[in-house]
Amino acid sequence: MGGQQQAPAAPAVRVSGLRRSFGAVVAVDGVDLEVDDGGVFGLLGPDGAGKSTLIRMLATTLAPDAGRAEVFGLSVTGDTAAVRPRIGYMSQRFSMYPDLSVAENMEFFATVRGVSKAVRRERAPRLLEAMGLAEFADRQAQHLSGGMKQKLMLATTLMHEPDLLLLDEPTTGVDPVSRREFWRILAGLHREGKTVLVATPYMDEAERCTQIAFLDAGRIRQAGTPAEIKALVPGTLFEVRTADSRTATRVLAGLPGVLSAHPLGDVVRVLWDGTGRPEPVLAAAGLQDTAIDPITPDMETVFAYLADAQQAGAA
Repeated sequence: MGGQQQAPAAPAVRVSGLRRSFGAVVAVDGVDLEVDDGGVFGLLGPDGAGKSTLIRMLATTLAPDAGRAEVFGLSVTGDTAAVRPRIGYMSQRFSMYPDLSVAENMEFFATVRGVSKAVRRERAPRLLEAMGLAEFADRQAQHLSGGMKQKLMLATTLMHEPDLLLLDEPTTGVDPVSRREFWRILAGLHREGKTVLVATPYMDEAERCTQIAFLDAGRIRQAGTPAEIKALVPGTLFEVRTADSRTATRVLAGLPGVLSAHPLGDVVRVLWDGTGRPEPVLAAAGLQDTAIDPITPDMETVFAYLADAQQAGAA
């Protein structure tokens, strides 16, 4: 006799029809999404898209107007007391006590979370070591760098060993080196089986996630794995290097076969419809002395194209 087939694991987060308004402003507008248990879910979108509002509802700090949200099968509104011990919420704003030391902040917030003294003594040094903060344990929080402040907030969030981390733009305003270090830490937590939902405005961070969703004006526009989202983009992507990228962008955007054209530094990213190569069309348009190379689409390009398509559809 064959063994019984195991049922698929329930998602860590399940959201259905979630809505929240502030007066006449609809911040989250009927959102549906699922976050796989043990995954790293990237919630992407511009400022004002509704990312923080959605995360605050999942963190039980803000009540929805309508819809349902569950964390590990528990309602964030009906089972709040059971949900809170299982989540670790890190807000955008630095929320440590500035005049307390790193170690004192760890002690205080762990005590508030109900972590026993014996566990605090064992866990705090281990977390500070993992975050690269051990040598700064006696430094006041107000004297830490931006990246170190974010790592301290993450360390305090992990003191009660939550199953789900809700991180609201943890790397915004942080230098590139600290951003990479922060994501190295998140990758380690992922390997340990933690589920992470992280809001970010940075498209390059989407590449590091197992699932992503693009939130705009309170609505999910696209969702899936990074590979699935990239597959939505047709054609071939080229980088066009020319002496005047601004003029080149304007000319390219109106040419036949060009699906989109966006400047990026001293190059123009051109999405081509896949018929032949664009050199003859560029030459006919008067764009001379250009270097054209095919490249693999990144998330920056993917979401630029999808945003253009969304805008064209709404027009």
